[in-house]
Amino acid sequence: MSESNKLEIHRVMHEIKRRRLDVLRVVDITPRMRRITLGGEQLAGFISLGSDDHIKLLFPQNAAEHAALESPTFNIRGDGPQPAMRDYTPRRFDLDIGELDIDFVLHGDGPASTWAEQAAVGQHLYIGGPRGSMIVPDIFDSYLLIGDETALPAIARRLEELPAGRKVLAVIEVADAAEKQTLESTAQVEVIWVLRGVDDLLTTVQKLNVPGGSLYAWVATETKLSRQVRRVLLDTHRLNEEFVKAVGYWRADGSDEE
Repeated sequence: MSESNKLEIHRVMHEIKRRRLDVLRVVDITPRMRRITLGGEQLAGFISLGSDDHIKLLFPQNAAEHAALESPTFNIRGDGPQPAMRDYTPRRFDLDIGELDIDFVLHGDGPASTWAEQAAVGQHLYIGGPRGSMIVPDIFDSYLLIGDETALPAIARRLEELPAGRKVLAVIEVADAAEKQTLESTAQVEVIWVLRGVDDLLTTVQKLNVPGGSLYAWVATETKLSRQVRRVLLDTHRLNEEFVKAVGYWRADGSDEE
């Protein structure tokens, strides 16, 4: 890759590898957010270069899916029984000590939340990926990060990775005050917590004083809401569309991944 490309937002692809990892720790970060630490020999070689990377977590629901997943010839996109799959952010990983943290929102339904609610040390979980990483180089003066609980792992990871001297405004929607997390960063960070049912995320974004200088904006929440927030950023705040990334992490109708 040329030096000029390294100074642009770009995507790096990775070899997809399925890994069987063990549950090492289970810790509740808030009443509705549980951190599960995975590890094991198969974590060797794991790579995640972007703070909003996704890995596939695999949740077999019956004996046939369990058997298929244990087979060395199992293919995520192949024929035969397929376990439920959900996308999650690698919150933290340390190959020197062999650990990978995944943060789960405990929302009461769905294969991932159901598994996380009963997860215990000694169990195992299959993961795959990430398929690729979106690299956002340190070329911006400020950052605007907007999301809900499902986006918190990616937001928290980006804050930890940003250097001193950068300004960050984070707007995060959570269920209630108990879901606020302590977010670490060497950057200058302002966090606006939006309490669901009390405040409104879209209205909050409309009223923002957006940080100055060259700005990168990142949005991740319910699919329809992410589209609405993006429009506000472009139409009301006149942000540069090239540097606005808005994605849907889930659908209100339940038709997509949680």
